[in-house]
Parts: sequence; structure tokens; C-alpha cells
Amino acid sequence: MNAWAYLTMAIAAAGMAPGVAPASATRPTAAEVREIAASAYTFAYPLVLMDLTRRTDSERRARAGLPGANQFVHAQTFPDEHSRIVIRPNADTLYSTAWLDLSREPILLHVPDTHDRYYVMQLLDAWTETFDMPGKRTRGTGEHWFGIAAPNWKGTLPPHVERIDAPTNTVWLLGRTQVNGVADYGAVHAIQSGYILMPLSRYPKGSPSLPPQAPASPKANRDEPPPIQVQQMSVREYFQTVEKLLVANPPHPQDAPLMRQLARVGIVPGKAFDPESLGVEGRQAFEQGAKMAADKLAALGAQAGAGEKINGWSSGFSGATGRYGIRYDARAAVARLGLGALPPQEAIYFSCCQGAEQLAGEHGYTLHFPTGQLPPVRAFWSLTLYGEDGYFVANAIHRFAIGDRDALKFNSDGSLDLFIQHDAPGEDRDGNWLPAPSGKFNLSLRLYWPSEDALRGRWQPPPVM
Repeated sequence: MNAWAYLTMAIAAAGMAPGVAPASATRPTAAEVREIAASAYTFAYPLVLMDLTRRTDSERRARAGLPGANQFVHAQTFPDEHSRIVIRPNADTLYSTAWLDLSREPILLHVPDTHDRYYVMQLLDAWTETFDMPGKRTRGTGEHWFGIAAPNWKGTLPPHVERIDAPTNTVWLLGRTQVNGVADYGAVHAIQSGYILMPLSRYPKGSPSLPPQAPASPKANRDEPPPIQVQQMSVREYFQTVEKLLVANPPHPQDAPLMRQLARVGIVPGKAFDPESLGVEGRQAFEQGAKMAADKLAALGAQAGAGEKINGWSSGFSGATGRYGIRYDARAAVARLGLGALPPQEAIYFSCCQGAEQLAGEHGYTLHFPTGQLPPVRAFWSLTLYGEDGYFVANAIHRFAIGDRDALKFNSDGSLDLFIQHDAPGEDRDGNWLPAPSGKFNLSLRLYWPSEDALRGRWQPPPVM
């Protein structure tokens, strides 16, 4: 089974728990250890990846003199070919990001009136679950205050502040504000200046700023993208990290059955993980199971879009993204392929193309939308090109995406052609050109605030020809 098919099956398997043996008071067999280790690695992968993403981002912020925890960092321009924090970034919105620490008190979020402009403030817990999405779709575009509170916080917020309860003390706030081309940067910067984070104790007259915090520095190569950092960890280091992270970020209530299985092999929050306690055969089985799961996730990075397709496009994220329950395989796969991807109500992601249909720059491609068949959205859509590693690729005109906010030239019958190729198409078609590298690449078609036709699968992208 290829990796993308594995992801698709995982996402479809709603309600299915990992296939580990029932808990038993006896010492697990080597086969049980192997299976538990594989399930444990997959289960914890989003937690470890999120933590390494936070630490990598925090260290880079510190080196650049940017704000630390509980403070926004606003992107002033789109990411470029050098960006390696988030895999498969977009070139549609400017990010406003913050790592929230709710362990002491709630953090208040102020959003200004965006005057009907699309925005979303995605809130992810430490396990990569999206637990709320304040934004145009859910709250409109008027001025708003939110209070993001830790689990079981018992205090009172000001009466005009909407309370949002977070499942974990660590929260990644991943904000996006619509940009209508580079000339629109100034208007977006003005809106970003109105995004404010403030500890409850400093409201309403206190300064929102906080003293800088020194980021933690575990063993890792911060010059590598976070997924590669995880991939380079030894099995022992990985699960020692898990044990520590479980203390600060407890699993969700529905994870209790799996946590009982993990305890059988010595994975317990706050307890040092020691694979030697499993004996020689057990330790070897644990290494084998964990490595099997790690290899499967690593392979996903090279095979995005290689599974079941319609017109050459896969939409594997759509059914599960952001809210997974006990679909641990799906959660890990989405984290590996697109950490921070929005749930389908907010955005749908179509991917093309891998496997036998691998796209390569020595060929020229056209994406033809027939009349009346443009992507059905309430916000906007875009087509983005990535290299094999899931990041932008340098090109002569610095264009990484193209979509309905660009000055596209339509055909006389109202249809639309987009040209994906290495060299400029010329003949008055350059405005519809998405530059491709000379080597292999893949595409993402994003639909922001998709219509019911897209959500229900009644609309599908046309083939890339």
C-alpha cells in the first residue's frame, strides 16, 4: 500500500482505534510490544512535531529579536523558497502567529473590524487538534475580543469577551488574513496592527507586551525543517521527549484506552522511559515497531497526492483535517504533510500529482476550467506549486501561487486556462502562468470557505493536462 493510500484509509476509518491487543496484567509478548510501539509512535508524532516546530520557531524569533511567547509575529510578506518552518505554506494570506502559554492565566485576543476582508484565527492544541477558528466564516468581520483559557480554568472574563476553552496549556495561534496581491500588503499590515494579544491580568490598561523568554534548546538541528528533526531522533530520544510532553499536555479523554496500552511498555507521563526494562527481545521489538511507524510517516513526505484520485487530484485532508478523535493515523499523516492545515469547512486542499502522473518541469501543463466551473468558494481560491519536499521553489518572477485575486485572462467563452511550465508561455499568456522548476514538483489547489458543492464532492478539479 502506498503512503497516500494509507493516509486516505486512515482518514476514512472514523471511529477506529489503533489495533493493539487488549490490556493485560501480564508482560506483553514481543509481538504485542512491536504493535504497541508502532501505535505509540504514530499517536505521539503530532505532539512531538508540534513541540519541535514551536522550539524551532522560538529560537529563530530570538535570533531575529522578535517577540516570544504570548505575542504575535506578523508576516509582512509571503513566505519564499527559503521558508522551512511550516510545510506546504500558502501564498494567499499573511500569517499572524503566536505560541500561547495558558498555564498562568488566559490570553485575550483582540481582532479589529476587517471591513469584510476574510481572516481566520486558527487555534490548535499541542496535539495539532483545531479546537476553534474565530474568523469571517464563524464570527463575521466586526471587532471582537476573545479570551483563550487553559483547561479547567475557573475565573471570570470581562463581559464583552467571548471565552474559548483550550484542551492544552500550549496553543498555536495560526492567523491568516486575505491578501489581494503584493500591492495589498499595506492594507493587511494595518489590520494586523489591530490583532492584539494580552494576558488577562494586564487588561484593560496594561501593555500587551511581555518580556522575552529564552527558548528551550533540546538536542536538534534547528537548521533542518521540524519534520526532518523528528525523523532524525533516535527511538529512545523520541519517547523520552514524549514522556516529558505528556506531563504538560495531557492526552484527550478519548485517548485513555491507548494510554493504558502505552503504560504496558513503560510509556507513562512523568516517568523516564527505559526500553531496557522490556528485556532484550522486547527492546528489539519496540525498536522495530517504532521504526516501522517512523518510516511510514517519513515516506509520506515524498508521496503526497499519490493515492486515490479524481481527475488526478487527491483530497486526502478533507474528511479529517483538524479534528481527529481517535483517528491517530490520520492525525499523524496530516501533521507530517501539512501541519496547521485548516479543517474543510474553512479550506479544502486538493493535491496533484505523484506516482505514475508525477509532474516534471521538462513538460508544459495546462489546467483548464470550463465555463461556469471555477472552484466554488465563498472567499477565494488559489493554485500553489511546491517542490518534492513540500516547500516553494525559486523562480524568475517570484510567483508561487496564482488564483482568483490575480489579473487572470479568461477565454472568449468564459473558460479559464492556467499554464504550469518552466518557461514563460508568451503570447499574452504570462498573467496566467505559474512557473515550474526544471525538476519534479506537485500542486495544491486551495478553496477558502468552500461552498457545499465542494464540501459534498459535487465539484472536482479538472485534470492537469
